[in-house]
Amino acid sequence: MSSTVSAPAYLRPADVDEAVALVAADPGAAYLAGGTTHLDLLLKDAVIESTRLVDIGRLPLRGTAVRDGVLRVGALTTMAELAADPVVERHLPMVRESLLAGASPQLRNMATVGGNLLQRTRCRYFRDRDVPACNKRRPGSGCAAVHGPARMHAVLGAGPDCIAAHASDLCVPLAALDAVVRLRGPAGTRGVPLTEFHLRPGDRPDIENVLAHGELITHVDVPLPPDGVRSHYLKVRDRASYEFAVVSVAAALAVEDGRIAAARLALGGVGTVPWRAWEAERVLLGAPAGTGTFEAAAGAALRDPFTVPGTEFKVDLAARAIVQALGAVSALGTSATDRPAPGAPS
Repeated sequence: MSSTVSAPAYLRPADVDEAVALVAADPGAAYLAGGTTHLDLLLKDAVIESTRLVDIGRLPLRGTAVRDGVLRVGALTTMAELAADPVVERHLPMVRESLLAGASPQLRNMATVGGNLLQRTRCRYFRDRDVPACNKRRPGSGCAAVHGPARMHAVLGAGPDCIAAHASDLCVPLAALDAVVRLRGPAGTRGVPLTEFHLRPGDRPDIENVLAHGELITHVDVPLPPDGVRSHYLKVRDRASYEFAVVSVAAALAVEDGRIAAARLALGGVGTVPWRAWEAERVLLGAPAGTGTFEAAAGAALRDPFTVPGTEFKVDLAARAIVQALGAVSALGTSATDRPAPGAPS
């Protein structure tokens, strides 16, 4: 990668079809919406390159609508707009809490839902172009984080080729809720479950999602939980605001006659992708709602972690966060709040 940054061409399409055609025609083209991540990586950090920026900010992909028990969210809806949506406030508290826990008020007014799904990792090795070993930035070069100081890194879905954690708060509850990402591209439209949208690094950490070049996120469909389900998003971070998660938990439970009738659990800050804890949900379903069950679920969620010096603490911290979040939504615990991570500066 060159040390200088050349300005990409800037284009503003009239509609979605034109936007897709403009990006699909140029392998170096990229979509531009809120720009809160892409412009940093392109112009400030200079760790990505784009020959053409296609500004979709004025396309009619904004707002929400409910149909057949599903909340459809336009990809250009901002984080602030979605957090203020009355359907989200009433039926999706963990989504609202994740939005309000992310970024800052200024950024939430700019950052879009679609852009949040495509948010790149905050791994400092990826974002420092002077670090030569980063398989996300330079495939085959190695992973400096595995051997260097690591703390804000993944322990689930990680391996010797990459331990970068996925940074999104919003994606964690969306993964728990079986959200579906709606795409339009040169080959037409399709829907992809959010749990299948992001790819674990494997031996190709540079390929982060299933998007084909030119495909555009148009909407996200979020099923509304049935009555009786309580949900909560717990974010553990080093300071009270404008900080990424060390560990986060999106938990939703329905408890009937003391037993768990429905369970959803996803983790953030610890996974290379928004981490749906399927095994933990199987432990929870049908079991008595109590601390013992929650601890067993935490153990299942964190089985076989990949840790390096500096990330081992996350396993225990995540287990305790899971128990706390499940306790809160089971009505056995008090409402969970942000807590500083152990050893965090006061």
